[in-house]
Amino acid sequence: MKIKTIKARPDQLKPKPDEKKLGFGQYFADHMFTMKYRGADGWYDPVIEPYHSLQLDPTAMCLHYGQEIFEGLKAYRGTNDEIFLFRPMENIRRMNVSAARLCMPPVDETVFLDALRQFVLLEKEWVPREKGASLYIRPTMIATEAALGVHPADEYLFFIVCGPVGAYYAHGFGPTKIYVSDDCVRAAPGGTGHVKAAGNYAASLYASRIAGEMGYTQVLWLDARENRYVEEVGTSNIFFAIGDQLVTPPLGGTILPGVTRDSVIKLAAHLGVNVDERRLAMTEVITAIEKGTLREAFATGTAAVISPVGRIYYRDREYLINEGNAGALAEKLYNEILQIQYGTREDPFGWRMQIG
Repeated sequence: MKIKTIKARPDQLKPKPDEKKLGFGQYFADHMFTMKYRGADGWYDPVIEPYHSLQLDPTAMCLHYGQEIFEGLKAYRGTNDEIFLFRPMENIRRMNVSAARLCMPPVDETVFLDALRQFVLLEKEWVPREKGASLYIRPTMIATEAALGVHPADEYLFFIVCGPVGAYYAHGFGPTKIYVSDDCVRAAPGGTGHVKAAGNYAASLYASRIAGEMGYTQVLWLDARENRYVEEVGTSNIFFAIGDQLVTPPLGGTILPGVTRDSVIKLAAHLGVNVDERRLAMTEVITAIEKGTLREAFATGTAAVISPVGRIYYRDREYLINEGNAGALAEKLYNEILQIQYGTREDPFGWRMQIG
């Protein structure tokens, strides 16, 4: 499938932001990729074009029945001006899993990757040169058919936008504070917890607001059946270093299979760390804190990569982890992954993809 490119006019180009003050999700590049789908025709009209607003009918089915999925990945600038992607095929495949769960059409992997390559290379000057900054890429699919009545739509729009980002959290790699919700549920068995559906994030906002009002950065969700087993953080997967093991909850349909999560598991094992994917009750976490066997905790995700956890609030009490400091393992994993992403060290896993 040939991708058409329509370059922005000089008057459509945006000023580049200060790379030392990027924040996250505040700036967007000059172009976007779009591709349409119609049941009788399949995917058609792939084009990279100037960034623009979307025009939707008021009855577009994404607005009424929630057929909306997305992904998040990054492009990195190497020391010799190379442009790298990090495990893009994992994001492409995961998006197609999300599409299947929401009865949306898959995107051919070759077309998807070609669109990413051409799009990012056109926006190459938006890939930051500042250390630690990157280009965040957001592929999205929405149902655009104008109709009411609950059924899978017959028309869709797939689009990709991107923009330069700095640290996800203003404090950078500093420890976060996590609020454990034991009255709200993120995902239940048989639901959509394992896919990146927009509705999952909408459902998390209420507990996230409570956490924020109490001074906490994120919510740690527990399982829906017994309300006692650790699942994941609002935007990340979670890991606990207990004794000589690095423990993380297993995938089972209610936890998003994070690309960074998988990278941490493989990298930690490569470094000789004993990784255990198993169910972990919140009571076990608290007991480990009280006994001093919980050495550190951290969350993982594309946006922040690794976020150390310094404090956990659970049932009216705050618990300190590693004296509120980032742990040595989290820091090592963080640095190792960044070095692979930016091309400053050997990549023994073949995760880094150079596209320019």
